Amino acid sequence: MFTHVVLFKLKDPTKENMEEANLILSSMEGKIEELKYLEVGVDIIRSERSYDIALITRFNSKEGMDKYQVSEYHVNHVLKNLKPLLQSSVSLDY
Repeated sequence: MFTHVVLFKLKDPTKENMEEANLILSSMEGKIEELKYLEVGVDIIRSERSYDIALITRFNSKEGMDKYQVSEYHVNHVLKNLKPLLQSSVSLDY
């Protein structure tokens, strides 16, 4: 199993923007064959060092994650709609 974790910081972390980002990320469920597990979390602590949204995804292999990264749905729906909301992101892959 290969795990891909991304933390997102929004430009404007309003309740509406957090909900929109959550919906965009959650919409991948069942739409990308290589994506075997999907979890989206919205930060509730809201500390100075907090990120706003967490994405945890799992794949059968790194190659599956590589295919996901360039899949039509990920590129043309998720990235296209999420990027305008973002200030920054960090990732961890294992």
